[in-house]
Amino acid sequence: MVKVVNTSGKRKTAIARATLRTGTGIVRINSVPLEIYPNEMVRLKISEPLLLIPDAISGIDVAIDVHGGGIMGQAEAIRTALARGILKWYNDPRIKDVYLSYDRSLLVNDSRQKESKKPHGRGARKKFQKSYR
Repeated sequence: MVKVVNTSGKRKTAIARATLRTGTGIVRINSVPLEIYPNEMVRLKISEPLLLIPDAISGIDVAIDVHGGGIMGQAEAIRTALARGILKWYNDPRIKDVYLSYDRSLLVNDSRQKESKKPHGRGARKKFQKSYR
């Protein structure tokens, strides 16, 4: 029997959807294996849930689809989806405790969003310089 678990993660405008299936232990992000993912910093960020629980995906294939946002927003969305998937797969409270003690955002979406631009300035808070003469 093939077990399937679907999870998702969000960060800013990035949304990641993870599908975990019984398999050989391969993690693919948009069909690209994690080992050859372009940016090393991003690769380390994504692999945090795997490093905290060794042999977590030994018999699991993980397929993650991510879109929106920038590279770090996508990385944080991916790691949230991956950690949630591993937790849901094993259903072990010890894994939850390990993840929460390391970083809460592994299991909880970071709800912070970019503040919208306001008039009379270049951004959300910055205002154009005022001159009296």
